[in-house]
Amino acid sequence: MSKTTKQRPGTMRLVDALQYRLPVAGLVSILHRASGAMMFFLLPFIIWLFDLSTASEASYSQLSAAFSEGTGFFPGWFLKLVVLALIWAYLHHFIAGLRHIWMDATHSVTKAFGQQSAVFTLALSVFLTLMLGFRVFF
Repeated sequence: MSKTTKQRPGTMRLVDALQYRLPVAGLVSILHRASGAMMFFLLPFIIWLFDLSTASEASYSQLSAAFSEGTGFFPGWFLKLVVLALIWAYLHHFIAGLRHIWMDATHSVTKAFGQQSAVFTLALSVFLTLMLGFRVFF
């Protein structure tokens, strides 16, 4: 008798998972969770930014200098990228949350509406991020 290893039903190998093409609505759902986690884990950075921006004029100047010259071993462009990522995370999480609330409130759970609203969510969050990112970098 030869030993053959059978894969259990319902399991997926990593190679198979990487080849799977996720629908846009699934991608938006995963990004909604990822953006929420990103905002949660970067909360100390957000609090530090808020504290520096509101404590005094001197601390606001320190914050402005951190974005242009850097702080510690973080260069200014890196801080701007982190803020840009936070802007995207907030906008995407907010818009995707509104999408979920709308779908729950109106029972709009068709496949077509799910795909259209997912594309709209991605497009709007990226567009608004680019608009605000332009302000951060220039």
